[in-house]
Amino acid sequence: MGLKKRSLFVRFLFWKAKNLTNRQFILILCAVIGVVSGVFAVFIKKVTLLIQFVLQNGLVASYHRAFYFVFPTIGFLIVYFIQRYVIRKRLEPGIPYTLYAMSKLKGIIPTYHTYGSLVTAPFTVGFGGSVGLEGPMVISGAGFSSYLSRLFHVNQSDRTLLIACACSATMAAMFKAPVAAIVFAIEVFSLELTLMSLLPLMASSLLAVLTSYFFLGNEILMPINLDGEFTLADVPYYIVLGILTGAVSIYFCTIFQRITAYFEEIDSLIKRLFFGGLMIGLVVFFIPPLYGEGFEVMNKLISGNPKEVLQNAFNWEVDNPWSIIALMLGLVFFKVVAMATTVGAGGVGGVFAPALFTGGILGNLVARTINQLPFLGHSVPLASFTLVAMAGLVAGVLHAPLTAIFLIAELTGGHTLFVPLMIVASVSFALSKYYLKHSLYTKRLAQEGNLITHDKDHKVLTLMDIDAVIEKNFIPVTAQMNLGELIEKAITKSNRNIFPVVNAQNQSFEGIILLDDIRQMMFNQALYDQIKVGDLMHQPPAIICLGVDKMPDIMQKFQDTGAWNLPVVKEGAYIGFVSKSKLLTIYRRKLIYFSN
Repeated sequence: MGLKKRSLFVRFLFWKAKNLTNRQFILILCAVIGVVSGVFAVFIKKVTLLIQFVLQNGLVASYHRAFYFVFPTIGFLIVYFIQRYVIRKRLEPGIPYTLYAMSKLKGIIPTYHTYGSLVTAPFTVGFGGSVGLEGPMVISGAGFSSYLSRLFHVNQSDRTLLIACACSATMAAMFKAPVAAIVFAIEVFSLELTLMSLLPLMASSLLAVLTSYFFLGNEILMPINLDGEFTLADVPYYIVLGILTGAVSIYFCTIFQRITAYFEEIDSLIKRLFFGGLMIGLVVFFIPPLYGEGFEVMNKLISGNPKEVLQNAFNWEVDNPWSIIALMLGLVFFKVVAMATTVGAGGVGGVFAPALFTGGILGNLVARTINQLPFLGHSVPLASFTLVAMAGLVAGVLHAPLTAIFLIAELTGGHTLFVPLMIVASVSFALSKYYLKHSLYTKRLAQEGNLITHDKDHKVLTLMDIDAVIEKNFIPVTAQMNLGELIEKAITKSNRNIFPVVNAQNQSFEGIILLDDIRQMMFNQALYDQIKVGDLMHQPPAIICLGVDKMPDIMQKFQDTGAWNLPVVKEGAYIGFVSKSKLLTIYRRKLIYFSN
């Protein structure tokens, strides 16, 4: 049976090569990826909602809200055992790992990321983990597209496009916002917007949305009814909102990085799990609106029903407007803590939904504050401020202002909020970008030199493989050799004009000798026994450290020194040389390849 399947697959490959162009086949794969990504998004969302319904409307409603305290720990334990004993691999953060795979792994994502995130994310969020489902959805779709590209022997450039299509499709299915999803793929994944990439992105996003409609009907994540029109008098208040969302974005990123770094210092995964689970349980017990993603909370705030969602263990009255504002302020600050703790403890989830949640609460809080201050003599619409602040947080946290603008514009079903969206998103993004050079998705990748950007020069350098440019056909010599031995054992046997000097015992790099250094004396045999290699060697203008220097650093060293060859060392040991001519040849080849 296996041989028969193999034979059918081979026959299909021959048929494909004969009847379909590469571009036609890529479009077919994009269509398949769009449908499958849509199914993934629906599956993750529905399973999560089912778990939440059973726990919140079953155990909590029938027995006691103290169950909130233990749910997160149980969820983390389930995720831990799935990773440890079922998948037997650690699941990486969804979107950052997808970006890493595109830049350094040639778009190859291990298959276990596809089904691993599908299974673990619902348990994380369903049991109270305060993270989003978008990251797991994205890497599930990206993993499937990577598998398809390997199955059908798709080249690296098209594989990258297919991964971007999967990411766009999952976001489109999640929010039923295909245009925002396409912008997300271009903005976050640094995909170049060309006619060759636009059609596949449109096809995958459209089919993902249609798949979502097929399973969910007209049900949308955030049903919205705007409560007011934009007026010119609102502009100063939207500018203030932009500044506040930018400031909270900085707080969001800073707290997230500090808390996750703290958890990374805990060696035992079990200790992280129980400590994080207890922390989340404590937060959720006292502030139930922080349970899970929080879209239901946002929907009720947008519809003007804060009393239904602002439950708290302190029995604060929510009839007083200032009590509502105080509770909302607590939600803004503690949501970030809960999200970072969930990720640090080992939960599987993303930051997109928490950014929307935090922004929505902040916008509602700011609008209520403005409306409660009589000396301002002005009132602003609650729903509009709630939605626009969501865009502000997404723009500030993810450094994706266009995604934020188009997402909220599509969710509202029109262009009513376009002007305030542009004001808030641009102000928030500018403020966040000033203080934080990179987003949560890209900071670690940028620090490691693995980040792909829209800068084509930097993109090509990042995608180049350092090992491919290292040359090893150089003959090493030692400092103890005399001139005669140098000529006999190295110069007469080499077609290169540079010789690395290494330590005889541990092969550590000590210096170089150029053929020009001995040209004047190599024919004077009287000097053969008198002059040692150690007397002639000197240091190169720069040294390339393998594992430390990235390709942009290497190119910069050649530019600064003007050298044609630079030695490569790893932890002090000699490895080989990189020549400028080979580096530029491979650079040009890559540039042409990705441009086409």
